[in-house]
Amino acid sequence: MLDDQALMEALNSTPVVEGRRRDLWHEDHELDGWAREHGGHGGDEERRWLRTARDALQAMESGTGAESRLRRVLAGVRRTPEPSAAGIDWRLEVAPERRLAVELVLAWADVTERMPGRLRPCENPECRLFLLDRSRANTARWCSMKTCGNRLKARRHQARTRETPQPD
Repeated sequence: MLDDQALMEALNSTPVVEGRRRDLWHEDHELDGWAREHGGHGGDEERRWLRTARDALQAMESGTGAESRLRRVLAGVRRTPEPSAAGIDWRLEVAPERRLAVELVLAWADVTERMPGRLRPCENPECRLFLLDRSRANTARWCSMKTCGNRLKARRHQARTRETPQPD
């Protein structure tokens, strides 16, 4: 099963670089590398399912919805319980080329259930990244304080400085 880090890598695979959206999964060999790193095999069908799942999850977290695409990824999938020495293991029954995409959706579902409201888009409107807020107060607003946070705080400060009348 994919973990939180793999989910965040997938969600954040379309960053904005120098003002332009860049798809880190556009090149087949890049996505195949990610897939193999997470137990996949690569190949046309697996890539197609992974891109579909990623795009649907990004849309869901951005509030634009993509339930129909998620339904397509999850169609016919079954999880079967199997007793083990550690308790219950869940065996995923899905075609091999869809397994990693389904695991991606299940990782997202797990995070949204375990940490409701903690997975969200960066508040910088020019950014396409997502953050998983692990702070106690659940107040994180930016994917990175170093980039988006500082940039937006500097803009707000400059705007306030321009609005404040200067003494003669």
